[in-house]
Amino acid sequence: MAILVFPHLPTFTNRRRSVSLTPVRRSSPAAVNLSASNAITSSNGGRSTDAAVLWYKSDLRVDDHPGLIAASKHTMVVPIYVFDHRILRHFNEEFLELLLFAVKDLRNSLKDLGSNLMIRLGRTESVIQDLVKEVRATNIYTQEEVEYDSQLVIDKVKENLGDAFLEKDSPKISLWSTPFYDIKNVLELPLSYDEFQRLNLNVHSPLSAPSLPGVVADLVWGPLPTLDDLKEFMDESPFKLKDSWSLIKKTSAEYVLQNDRIRMSDGVTNSQSNSNSLNSQIKKKRLKKSAFVTKQGNFVGGGTNDVLNALAAYLRYFEGTARDDWQEMHERLRNAETREGASFGILFGPVLQLGVVSRRRLYNETIKYEKDRNGGFLSPFGYSSFTIASVADHVCSREWYRLLASRSQVDYTKRYSTRYWRWKGHLIQYVVMGCEGPAILLVHGFGAFLEHYRDNIIDIVEGNNRVWAITLLGFGRSEKPNVVYTELMWAELIRNFIIDVVGEPVHLVGNSFGGYFVSIVAGLWPALARSVVLLNSAGHYIPGYSSVPPFKERKSTGIAWLGARGLSFYLRLSFKNLVKRCYPTKTHRADEGLLNEMVRASYDPGVLVVLESIFTFDPSIPLNYLLKGSKKKVLVIQGMKDPISNSKTKVSVVKEHFKEIVIKELDAGHCPHDEVPEEVNSIIRQWVISIESRQLSFQQDGS
Repeated sequence: MAILVFPHLPTFTNRRRSVSLTPVRRSSPAAVNLSASNAITSSNGGRSTDAAVLWYKSDLRVDDHPGLIAASKHTMVVPIYVFDHRILRHFNEEFLELLLFAVKDLRNSLKDLGSNLMIRLGRTESVIQDLVKEVRATNIYTQEEVEYDSQLVIDKVKENLGDAFLEKDSPKISLWSTPFYDIKNVLELPLSYDEFQRLNLNVHSPLSAPSLPGVVADLVWGPLPTLDDLKEFMDESPFKLKDSWSLIKKTSAEYVLQNDRIRMSDGVTNSQSNSNSLNSQIKKKRLKKSAFVTKQGNFVGGGTNDVLNALAAYLRYFEGTARDDWQEMHERLRNAETREGASFGILFGPVLQLGVVSRRRLYNETIKYEKDRNGGFLSPFGYSSFTIASVADHVCSREWYRLLASRSQVDYTKRYSTRYWRWKGHLIQYVVMGCEGPAILLVHGFGAFLEHYRDNIIDIVEGNNRVWAITLLGFGRSEKPNVVYTELMWAELIRNFIIDVVGEPVHLVGNSFGGYFVSIVAGLWPALARSVVLLNSAGHYIPGYSSVPPFKERKSTGIAWLGARGLSFYLRLSFKNLVKRCYPTKTHRADEGLLNEMVRASYDPGVLVVLESIFTFDPSIPLNYLLKGSKKKVLVIQGMKDPISNSKTKVSVVKEHFKEIVIKELDAGHCPHDEVPEEVNSIIRQWVISIESRQLSFQQDGS
């Protein structure tokens, strides 16, 4: 749904996974939620006379680690990290390198505290069960997670232990977190970030590493694998992608488009040449004490102290330095500053995802530096440099979206449970329903979110389908990071979601801007699309179009900056009327639930950056060019009373020039799937049946 409606504004123009049909609520875990405070004081300074397992996942540090502090109260502590296929399958080679550096540093840090780190490769539930039996552990400490794949591994561990032990003998699993704020009940938090900020909650100070009871004798701690070891391990993974899909995932949208343009005389596209040049520069400038430790050298890596040193260099960008490693950081900062403040997330994002350093440690060090610059005070007018603002805003934003994800997963008022997937370090909300049948992916429009398909998901599932609905990056309750948003970026997100989460080709359904995004996916990576359904899609049809416009770099401009702020102010005043205009035949469907969530999201950190993309959005490649490889597999469902675009003209062009496209005209506006859901659901169900039957007949004829 595109909520940006103005009277004179032009249209911006094979793994199968079974899931429950019944909406499932995530039950309370058979575990204890551990706060930072009771982690320290529960034992009154004494040690328990039993053993504890400290299970590391995405918390690869000893600094500011409540789980480590709680475990240190036991007479025996066995820290462990398990390289598990289910988690590693989302990591590329450079991320695996960063992981190895982090695990190596973690082991050394634990040794400095008198302990060690056990390292294993395999299924975590089996490894943890064997270790619990070996050391007779009574407690397991592990970090609370919001990502579905990580939650699933925790659930498998609990299930395995429940099967292996009697209830009275089963070890207690304590889930801990490193909260910014003293929050007793996440459900009591306001959903609006504006209201949340008014609470003026103090940020917790980071905790120092504790002393540990010492190394447990007679345990095999295991060697640290090499990168080649991990690659070989992943080659044996049941989750390994087939080669064609692996190539699709690695290929950028821009590179695919480049193949449709005239190649340079040496056969290398400009983007490849620039990339190769950049990589060669990085290799030439690799320093002995560089913070960029991987072969490609794109991100900060190493251990906690390495990252904090890199942070110190980043913060002091405007200060002169003779240190070559700091000079390198300053150069990388300039290269990564695609828009103001974006460089921190680009350079430090992966180590934050691995938990090499906690968000509150970063915040604490940043605020300490700011106070040092200002005589011990914080200015009420903002931070003194963009680097300080970049770090503080980034970590506070990530904490907000973690809280929002935690709340979403325990909100039992929804008709279906939500999950979270991480893409490029950012949390993406989605739902999935259905046990069997074809896979269908629903993609919303600009300003909307997955619940814009609130009355479509269950009804389509009941037609013997499996349905996924996603909230795109920058919208709803998904993160809104400080990045450059483009239609190609959103298409790549959808591509990765299909590959990583769905695991098989899908019927793509998109409304408004979402229709344009799914058209890009089907056009650039046709192997991922079984068919395409466009619901009042953005974009145009241009008969005879046969070329691709040249690549142009997207940059934020002063006009976009001002426009986004003016647009935000206007939208908050006019949301109700704008949305109701998109529902001309059933205005009551634009109800309070829909409107309230749109208003709520408009206050989220980062939303202004998303709005700036309106001024740089480029739908110049027509829909018919993108869908030329999907002949007889495209359905257009058009609300003929759309106030945003001229439906009659668009339909007449399609009927005259693109007869292979099937059209269904409805008495509805811009969002026919939500205005007349029963009609749209029936059309989609019948469409999927016809496409599946046709493809089955084709396969049978071919055999």
